[in-house]
Amino acid sequence: MLLADGYEPESLNPLLGYGAEGAAKFYDGLLAFDGRAQLRPALAVQPPQSNADATSWTVKLRDGVKFHDGTPFDAEDVVATYRAATDPAYASTISSDYDVLAGVQAVDPHTVRFDLKFPYSAWPSKLVLGILPNEALKTPSSQENSPLNTRPVGTGPYKLVEWRQGDQMTWTANPDYWGGAPSVHDITVVFAKDDNTRAQRLAAGEFDGTVLPPVLAEGAARDGFRVVHHETADYRSIALPNTHPVAGDRAVRTALNFAVDREGMIKALLGGRGKPAYAPVPPSMGANHEPAATFAHDPQQAGRILDDAGWRVGSDGIRERNGTRAKFTVMYFADDSLRRDLATGFASDAREVGIEVELAGVDRSAVPGRLGTDGIVLGGGNPMDPDPQVYSSLSSSAIGTGTYNNPGQYRNAEVDTALDAARRELDPAKRAELYRQAQRAYVADPGLVYLAFIDHSYVLRDGSFTGYQPPIEPHTHGTTWGPWWNVETWKPRA
Repeated sequence: MLLADGYEPESLNPLLGYGAEGAAKFYDGLLAFDGRAQLRPALAVQPPQSNADATSWTVKLRDGVKFHDGTPFDAEDVVATYRAATDPAYASTISSDYDVLAGVQAVDPHTVRFDLKFPYSAWPSKLVLGILPNEALKTPSSQENSPLNTRPVGTGPYKLVEWRQGDQMTWTANPDYWGGAPSVHDITVVFAKDDNTRAQRLAAGEFDGTVLPPVLAEGAARDGFRVVHHETADYRSIALPNTHPVAGDRAVRTALNFAVDREGMIKALLGGRGKPAYAPVPPSMGANHEPAATFAHDPQQAGRILDDAGWRVGSDGIRERNGTRAKFTVMYFADDSLRRDLATGFASDAREVGIEVELAGVDRSAVPGRLGTDGIVLGGGNPMDPDPQVYSSLSSSAIGTGTYNNPGQYRNAEVDTALDAARRELDPAKRAELYRQAQRAYVADPGLVYLAFIDHSYVLRDGSFTGYQPPIEPHTHGTTWGPWWNVETWKPRA
């Protein structure tokens, strides 16, 4: 199978973020995403069991599993992986995701216990982390130079054959996989960052499948191929620098949320494949979603808010207040055509209400140094639990814990209180109400401009295998997700 992806991973090491939401073909977590916003046992043999206040979680492990190098999997591998994720000596880039973890220990060779710093009902969502062999982690050292970055050793359904960085990667089926050797034996992934280039090469018949923006996907389809669109928890937003004299002004932030034509963007830029977003919790999260947390598309209301705050329209149509021009910059990743188009649409809507948004297409490496002064088009989403979906985006406690964790430094005491209480609440109904409360408090004082929950769109060849099941996807998408999220379970067509 020959696939094309617009994104090439920087590393294949779970401790550096590879496969953070599961579906990492070289690794298994204790739990795995089932495709419908639920978790199922993987290297665990049953769901994790918590004590009465959810401060301690016990996991029974699968027996007879081997790593790709033939070494057996047991509790010590789980302990080593989670300790490395939290020990500063390993310089793991995902350490902030596990700051609730107080300790992990092997109860016996096939049982692990996690002890937490406080009651945390979302802990199962943290158990999709790919497990590494403890032998590879014996010496505490930065993972920046780990051999695992380019030569993964996991228990997953596929092994890495070759990675020609900047070009392509080849996987082969793991014949000893505990879930059974995959029928789709060999997969090659070609990395082609430009969306239009991938669409053209797929239309020419070069690939068996790829990920594309919705409109391009529909245009690239040809005989023998089909287009599929997957529901997601993946939002696109304009993250605003809340310390900026213009973008950080509460009136400006609120006005921009009324100014944006979300439905128009979805229709024009996504081919209708998406849902308006006003806060980070999507409708797919059921009772955790607050349907009343919305903004009407109302440019007149936006103008009144700005007028009341003293932002006056100048001769060129751009507002000023006390000598400060209503202007700021929004970045987007230069190789992402959809983010570019969303940024352009946002800038146009902002100008209609007297705010000038200058756009900057940038390389990803340039972003960290500019987040304090410039906005950026961001995406994110995790359908497994609302805590990872919301906390790192809106909690003031997330500031400084990672480049894209609350990058605009949004602070709202009411939102913080609700989110902190929700992650400790064990009753599902009470927990859901706390998330709805957080969303209501957020829209009363927005720190970002959420635009849409986007569908993920793919084109794939109608081939000789069955097993495709449309998942609800996280922010991560491409060839490890998409139609191929469960490719290891596909069977030959009868």
